Amino acid sequence: MTDWLPSLIVKTPAEGYDLAVKLARVAIKVTQPDAEVRDRLRSDYAENASALVAVSQVIATHFATVSAANNFWRGEA
Repeated sequence: MTDWLPSLIVKTPAEGYDLAVKLARVAIKVTQPDAEVRDRLRSDYAENASALVAVSQVIATHFATVSAANNFWRGEA
């Protein structure tokens, strides 16, 4: 299952953010593997401010993990 993620090492912070978003998306797919159910539920959170903030928090947590794995881009803060 983790063949898609050979490493958390990326070249830039932007690539790290993209990876953080992907980690969040993959977690949703693992949690709810049925694409039809995910599509049906999307409307429930698409206009829910609290749900959108929660998604941002999950991505921020993943970004912190990727940042740490990359030694905060080797001193490039």
